[in-house]
Amino acid sequence: MHISSATLANTQRTIDSYEGCADEYSRIVDPFPSPSLEAALRQVATAAGKGGQILEIGSGAGWDADFLETQGVSVRRTDATRRFLELQAARGKEGELLNVITDDLGGPYDAVVALCVLIHVPRDQTGPVLEKIVAALRPGGVFLVSMRDGDGETSGAYHMSYWRRDDFAACIQGAGLALEWDAYRVNRDGDGWHTFYARRPE
Repeated sequence: MHISSATLANTQRTIDSYEGCADEYSRIVDPFPSPSLEAALRQVATAAGKGGQILEIGSGAGWDADFLETQGVSVRRTDATRRFLELQAARGKEGELLNVITDDLGGPYDAVVALCVLIHVPRDQTGPVLEKIVAALRPGGVFLVSMRDGDGETSGAYHMSYWRRDDFAACIQGAGLALEWDAYRVNRDGDGWHTFYARRPE
């Protein structure tokens, strides 16, 4: 898989930006999932089964992993930002450095969770990244992902890719996943977000 120098530079700039704001980000993010997110995470944990192995891409502060672990599953916490992993380690949670664009994901996992993180993957790399995720899932494994609503992409301190519901659903299906449900919400800042729950066929 070819990754352009521009993509690598944009990705590193995004990571560097998060390194600088990880402490503040961890303070302002609610450590408890919203009711809709809690329901989705419970569904992931149920699908994975007791003792199931879940890969979380972009763990950030680690709050979602904390909740998943209360459901009896094992979470491999990963992030491309070292400072997030240091903050989790400070409260006894072990995580690993992982860049979803450049690194192997390992597996097979019973589930993969990628919330508010694939928005930083350039649009031309989204297909290859989804194919890596599918390859990391066991047959019957599930995938939970959230994406920003919109068109195109922007490159500033953070590289941002925006997707309309039907376009990203087509990407999921094109990677070999069966889409089981999706939902739309608007956050407190007025940004639209799509959440997708898909399964690798048996």
